Amino acid sequence: MEEIVKSKQRVADHGEVLTGKREVNAMLDLVKPETERIESRFLEPACGTGNFLAPILARKLAVVEKRYAKLQLDFERYAVLATSSIYGIDILEDNVQHCRQRLFDIFDRTYRRLFRDNTQDACRTSVQFILGRNIIWGDALDLKTRTEPRVPIVFSEWSLLNGTMLKRRDFFLSFLLDKQHQLTLFNDANQEVNLNEPDKEFPLVHFLEVAHADKR
Repeated sequence: MEEIVKSKQRVADHGEVLTGKREVNAMLDLVKPETERIESRFLEPACGTGNFLAPILARKLAVVEKRYAKLQLDFERYAVLATSSIYGIDILEDNVQHCRQRLFDIFDRTYRRLFRDNTQDACRTSVQFILGRNIIWGDALDLKTRTEPRVPIVFSEWSLLNGTMLKRRDFFLSFLLDKQHQLTLFNDANQEVNLNEPDKEFPLVHFLEVAHADKR
C-alpha cells in the first residue's frame, strides 16, 4: 500500500500518514454508487489534506456536469449541494487549510472550464463558506475544535429546497455520533430516524446568499 509521509516529526507527534491515490480510489470504488450520488454525505474524521474527500467531490461534480452542464443555474446549485455533502476534521491546522483550498480548486476548475467568463463570484463565495464550516480544525477524539477557546464541534446539515433555497441546521458532532443517530446525517439511505433535534436552525436562503445570511 502506498503511504505518503510529510515528515517523521509529524508521524511521531500525530501519527500522520497519508493514503496514496491508488488505494484511495480502490476503497472508494467499493462504495461507488454513494460517491456518485450528489447528496450522499461523507465525513472523514482525520481528513488530512483531503486524499479521500477530494476524489469524492470530483466524482460528484462529474455527475453534476453530466446532468446539468447545459444550464448554468442548475450546475451551480447542484455543485454547491455536492460540496455541502463533504465533511472533514483534522487536528493539524495546515492540513485543514490545504484541504479546504484543494476542494475549492476542484470545484472552481470545473466551474471555469464550463462557463468561463460567465462564472459568478457569489457562487464561489458560497462554496468557500460551506467548506469553511464543513472542514474543521478539531480533534475527532474529544469532539472539540482546536481553536481557542476549545468548544464542541458543530456541523451544518445543508438541504436544497424549493429549487434554489438552502436550509441549514447545525448539530453537535457528539449528537451525530450517538448510537441512535450516527447514520442519519452521513448516510441518506437510512430513513428510519430523522435529525429533529438541531442545536440551531436557520431560515431558508438562496444558495448564492448563504455566506451573507450567516452575518445577518
